[in-house]
Amino acid sequence: MRPWTQVPPQQGRRFVITGSNGGIGLQTARILGSRGAEIVMACRSVAKAEAAAAKVPGVDKGRVEVRQLDVSDLASVRKFADTMLGEGRPVDVLVNNAGVLGVPHALSAEGVEMHFATNYLGHFALTRALLPLLTDRVVVVSSREHRSGAIDLDDLGWERRPYRPFQAYGDSKLADLLFMRELDRRLRAEGSPLRVVAAHPGASATGITSGSGNPIVTAIGHYGQQLVGMPAWRGALCTVYAATMDVPGGTYIGPHGRTELWGWPAPARMSRKADDEVLARALWDRSVALTG
Repeated sequence: MRPWTQVPPQQGRRFVITGSNGGIGLQTARILGSRGAEIVMACRSVAKAEAAAAKVPGVDKGRVEVRQLDVSDLASVRKFADTMLGEGRPVDVLVNNAGVLGVPHALSAEGVEMHFATNYLGHFALTRALLPLLTDRVVVVSSREHRSGAIDLDDLGWERRPYRPFQAYGDSKLADLLFMRELDRRLRAEGSPLRVVAAHPGASATGITSGSGNPIVTAIGHYGQQLVGMPAWRGALCTVYAATMDVPGGTYIGPHGRTELWGWPAPARMSRKADDEVLARALWDRSVALTG
């Protein structure tokens, strides 16, 4: 497949990117910044984000700003959204990128497991809160591991089942795609011009396993990705493609290779579960109840 690197000019367009102090999020910010975009880096650690922002093109021209946001904490989500809404400045694209992988069992204040809280539920709340400001689209960053997902809506805290972190990760990424498709259906039914799309980075060399708390898992993730993964900027191109190209709502972008581990941006395959409208509606209703 012919490599895609021709990102359209983004002057005058504003992007909010969660978890953009490293990995795919930072590379997404850097690519978009190099094309003239305005970037809001929404990150849990302001100090890390400010250090990362120095590497984003446009920071010297005032086109890059850092704001505190912990998507696993709904109070933080509400504070961030209220500030953005109070300012009233439009946001062209919201990129729901922040995520964790392989973390020890822990529950959010809402009683849901931390992969689910960080990778999905906080972004669900953030997206719905920011809808009045959005002018173009929402990009949801999922994973090819969504195919292993099997969401148990009656045990989102993994309190009745033996905890399996990588299964919990797959569940959260399945939830991301169910949300993407359901929100896009709802927006189209309302006649909204917004579109909701998704992307995944394949096997990319990032530090996503650094919060596992398990040195073996962290080492395998780090060195394994370095050995067989694409550079993070290559994985980020899938997110950038979904955020900037004229693709219809409901589109899912990933690396073009046969296993979707490596390659250039192309339409990706979703599991049947990811397009289950009954499950998507049930997940939506449960998420509304959890987030208020």
